[in-house]
Amino acid sequence: MGFTLIQAHDSSTLPNIIYQTAKKITMLMKTTAKLISILALGILFTSCAIIRPGEVGMKQTTGKLKPKVYKSGAIGFNPLITTMIKVPIRTENIEVNLALPSKDGLNVRSEISILYRINPESAPSIISDIGRNYEEVVILSVFRSAAADVCSRFMAKDMYTDNRAQIETEIREHMMRILGEKGFEVESVLLKSIKLPSGLTKAIEEKLEAEQLAQRMEFEIQRERMEAKRKEIEAEGIRNAQQIIEEGLSQRIIEWQSIEAFKELANSSNAKLIITNGGAPFLIDPTTTMESGTDNPIKPSNTRLTTSNR
Repeated sequence: MGFTLIQAHDSSTLPNIIYQTAKKITMLMKTTAKLISILALGILFTSCAIIRPGEVGMKQTTGKLKPKVYKSGAIGFNPLITTMIKVPIRTENIEVNLALPSKDGLNVRSEISILYRINPESAPSIISDIGRNYEEVVILSVFRSAAADVCSRFMAKDMYTDNRAQIETEIREHMMRILGEKGFEVESVLLKSIKLPSGLTKAIEEKLEAEQLAQRMEFEIQRERMEAKRKEIEAEGIRNAQQIIEEGLSQRIIEWQSIEAFKELANSSNAKLIITNGGAPFLIDPTTTMESGTDNPIKPSNTRLTTSNR
């Protein structure tokens, strides 16, 4: 009887045991699926690189750099054996504080900006031949050499005057002769600030002031010369006008103008006193006594005409 009870007990608990075991297996499978999903997502995200604008990317697989250049966008790769290397191709700025030697043996402190960029097609060769620290290895080394070579041909005061642009251009050209074939493009070299010795700075400022004063005096002299020339031309014009008037002014015209003036006076309603020397033309009233046997009026030697309106 006891055996029968045991059998009955085992028969009733067997389905429960199977159920519990199946439940544990199901939970284990769900957990495993979650882990696999998480792992798959992690692999998916880590196997995709985003190349931003102004950058290029290259794949390095098992230590070997691929020559293909990838531009902006999403790039997939195997993260277990491949690394994505990004290189900026936008214009970069390097700030340098440097003591520049001059032809007269002075050291001029200067703050300089180097504007450069990398040619996209040359990015693989730059990374493989130079490395990722190319600024320190190549660009700054070449710049220091070029700056020392160029500035040593100029006086210290030249860096403070208009020759600064020429110095910047020559440094850039010197750098491009070396860096251009390596895939770098040096856009500009800018001498932002120049700090000369105090005594030299004062001497240069005094010289510039003297040059400005000389230019101002030269301008004043030139202006006075132009004014004298203008007055000479004006006087010549007045003289020519007077000559023309004198040549065209005859005695008959003078007499005619005098007659016209007398007529204007005669027509005026104001009191008038006209005195002539007897030689000026004069209008005589037709009723004036005429010379006997002629049509000419009597011409007095001295005439005074007084007219008054009452």
